[in-house]
Amino acid sequence: MTPRLSVLLAISSIAACAAALGCTDVTRFSNSGDHYQGSVVAGDFVRSGWDPSASLCLVLDANHLQDAPGTITSSDGRFQSTPLRPIPQIWHDPLSTLTFGEGRVENLVYIATPLVDADALGDVTAVVSLMQSNGVEVRLFRGAPAIDAGPGGNNLFGVFSLTRESGQCSF
Repeated sequence: MTPRLSVLLAISSIAACAAALGCTDVTRFSNSGDHYQGSVVAGDFVRSGWDPSASLCLVLDANHLQDAPGTITSSDGRFQSTPLRPIPQIWHDPLSTLTFGEGRVENLVYIATPLVDADALGDVTAVVSLMQSNGVEVRLFRGAPAIDAGPGGNNLFGVFSLTRESGQCSF
C-alpha cells in the first residue's frame, strides 16, 4: 500500500466515524466562570407546574457530558446547584442521537432530583439542547396528568431559553 493510499484510507475512516457518531465539537458551550440563565417560556400550552416568572440557571461542562455535565438552579428553589445525572445506557442507544426542531447542535438527556417535593413526585427528566445560536434550551418535565386530574394535573413541564451570562447565577 502506498503512503498516499494509507493517508486517504485513514482520512476516510475518520470521516466515516465522525459521520456515524455525529461527532460535533461542543466544548464552546462549557462555562468558565459564567453560566447560562433564562426564563421559562410563558405560554400555558408549554408550561405546567412552573410559575410564569420562573428562571433557570445552568452551569455546564461540555468536556464531561457523559459523567458530570453540570448543575441547574431554579429561581423557585426547586433546584439549587442540582447535578444533572447522565443515564449511562443512553450513550450506547439510538436515543443519544435525538434530534428535533431546527437550530440544535446536540440534544442531551439527563435526570435531576428536585429539592422540593422530591419524595412525593420524584425525579425530573432534563433535555438540554445546545443551540447553533450559542444559547441553550432546557426542557424539564416529569409525568403526565392523571386521567382524572383535569388539565395540568400534577405533572411538570417547562421550556427554558438560556443565554450565556458572566459571573455567578443571580439567584
